[in-house]
Amino acid sequence: MKCIAFNRRGTLLAAGCSDGSCVIWDFETRGIAKELRDRDCSAAITSVCWSKYGHRILVSAADKSLTLWDVVRGEKVTRIALQQTPIQARLHPGSSMPSICLACPLSSAPMIVDLSTGSTTALPVIVPDMGNGIAPPSRNKFPDGAPFTLTAACFNKNGDLVYVGNSKGEILIIDHENVKVLAMIPISGGAVIKNIVFSRNGQYFLTNSNDRIIRIHENLLPLKDGLRALNELNKTIEEEDTVEKMKAVGSKCLVLFREFQDLITRMHWKAPCFSGDGEWVIAASASKGEHKIYIWDRAGHLVKLLEGPKEAVFDLAWHPVHPIIVSVSLTGLVYIWAKDYTENWSAFAPDFKELEENEEYVEREDEFDLVPETEKVKESDVNEDEEVDIVTVEKDPFSDSDMSQEELCFLPAIPCPDVPEQQDKCVGSSSKLMDGNHSRSPLSEENGQNGQAANNGSSPLEEDTGGTQLKRKRKPSEKGLELQAEKVKKPLKPLKSSGRLSKTKNKSIVDQDYGNGVYGDDGSDDY
Repeated sequence: MKCIAFNRRGTLLAAGCSDGSCVIWDFETRGIAKELRDRDCSAAITSVCWSKYGHRILVSAADKSLTLWDVVRGEKVTRIALQQTPIQARLHPGSSMPSICLACPLSSAPMIVDLSTGSTTALPVIVPDMGNGIAPPSRNKFPDGAPFTLTAACFNKNGDLVYVGNSKGEILIIDHENVKVLAMIPISGGAVIKNIVFSRNGQYFLTNSNDRIIRIHENLLPLKDGLRALNELNKTIEEEDTVEKMKAVGSKCLVLFREFQDLITRMHWKAPCFSGDGEWVIAASASKGEHKIYIWDRAGHLVKLLEGPKEAVFDLAWHPVHPIIVSVSLTGLVYIWAKDYTENWSAFAPDFKELEENEEYVEREDEFDLVPETEKVKESDVNEDEEVDIVTVEKDPFSDSDMSQEELCFLPAIPCPDVPEQQDKCVGSSSKLMDGNHSRSPLSEENGQNGQAANNGSSPLEEDTGGTQLKRKRKPSEKGLELQAEKVKKPLKPLKSSGRLSKTKNKSIVDQDYGNGVYGDDGSDDY
């Protein structure tokens, strides 16, 4: 496994593998619900992204491809090849069936990709100075002289704006439809921005910089119609210098809220993200030989440190609803971190009290009455004439919209067909079993015949009663005489004599004697 992503409800977990496949787990049962495999792709998956309602999954791979999948049918919707390897790809969050995505290639600017036509639009990453109108050259370069701009980008909650972090330590707010920079927020120190993440509710904004500091910004723009509010801000601010105007607008869009860092070890951070409710922030250590996950509250206090095996963390995700963390190690294993709960019965019964020792209990006078006096008092306070609202549906606090019924929360279970080789083995073993049963049937028939013949020969039974010998002989029926005549006509096959076989014969004789009612009275002789 290389990367993971939950759907919006947290019921399904998608993971990109190193062989180019995408595996979807049912997180409730921990079983594989679907496997998406593209024959044209055998390179490692770099990122996976769910659509808003979970019907689509966008997968980016190391072979410079973007693949959009239909989750229910397990079919490939479209496949687009880019010029650079996309490190991260995100679908438009405002549409149930998105047709555009935001891709962050390895060595070029972020771009908007139209999945229906395959066209790409590069986004600006540097604001040019008004003095000469030319953007300053990038400080990071490849050995061959090609410019390299390490950038991170993501959509806002509504998807009408794109936030881009560049190598100069600047956050740019871009109108991706018009490809225009509307605001700029400089970060102290000017370090390279490696990660940009929005909280689920869109109120907080996280950046991970190369100076080993995670910064939390508060989003001042409205969650809906953020583009229109930003355009109105641009109209109200009058500034001749474009850069200064963008900084002035940016100061009214994002405000620094908190900074997280390790002052002792000064380590780099990897895969930072918010919790489902935005109250917690987690990040993994970027060291290769340790699997450490740091958990902070939004106030900036380190609450918990989770230590795993001596394997580097590759990716990290917080469950959207429950306090569960999922991490991917460098070896491809997925680890699930959950809280160890202790049984607290008082949570189910508020009047429950745990006793360390036995105590003498004195019951109340009305404790075992059918209708206690306390309940009679409570019933008098209830207004029976008040109308109960059974029509209004309360909004789910974890839902981002009112159209939650369209979401894909679970995948139907499809039984896997048996392998043909195993079926052949099963058929062969069953045929051998049948042959074995048929091969043993003559022996059992012969044993039965021998037992019946011996039984008929020894049917006169002698009983000792007080020294007197009584002889009783059973009267055979007409059907029994016919069977005996047929057996006399058919010669019996000789059997090998052995002590074990003789014991079997004797046992069958005794059993048949009991079954034929030899010890019955005279009234049972007639059929």
